[in-house]
Amino acid sequence: MSPPRAKPQIVSWDQLHRDARALAAALEPRGPFRAIVCVTRGGMVPAAIVARELGLRVVETISVASYDHQAQGASEVLKGVAPELSRAGGAGVLVIDDLADSGATARVVRGLLPQAHFAALYAKPQGRPLLDTFVRDVSQDTWIYFPWDLDLAYAPPLGKGAAG
Repeated sequence: MSPPRAKPQIVSWDQLHRDARALAAALEPRGPFRAIVCVTRGGMVPAAIVARELGLRVVETISVASYDHQAQGASEVLKGVAPELSRAGGAGVLVIDDLADSGATARVVRGLLPQAHFAALYAKPQGRPLLDTFVRDVSQDTWIYFPWDLDLAYAPPLGKGAAG
C-alpha cells in the first residue's frame, strides 16, 4: 500500500538477483520442496531464480490481484493452483512473492495453502507475520519500485548552468 508520503526504494535487476539467491540460500535447509507456487506477477522473477538455485522443476502460479501501480484494493484470486498442489494443504509447497506489504495477498494464498512455506524477498511489518522466510525488512512507509516497474530515462543535470 502506498502511503501519501511513501519513501521510494528502487531495486535494480542486480539487487533483485542477489536477494533472490540469498532467499534460495535461506530456503535450502528448510526443504526439500516438491514445487514452487509463485504469486503473479511480482513473485515470478524471484521464483524462477529460487527454482534454479534449489533445482525445482515444478513451478506453478497463483494470480491474486490487489494492486494497481500506486494503491492496494480488495484481493481477488484470478487463477488458483493445480489441485495436486493444494492437496494436504500445500504441504511441501514453497510459495514465493516479491513483497509482503499489508499481508492481504499472503492471507488469501495461505487460506488456500495453509501448510505451504511462505517466502518473499522483502517484508514490511504488517506482512511479516504471514511469512516463514524473507530476506530484507522494509519499513511500512516505503514504496518499492521493482526493476520491471521502471524505464531508463534521461536525468537532467542538477546544476543550473550544467549542459546536457
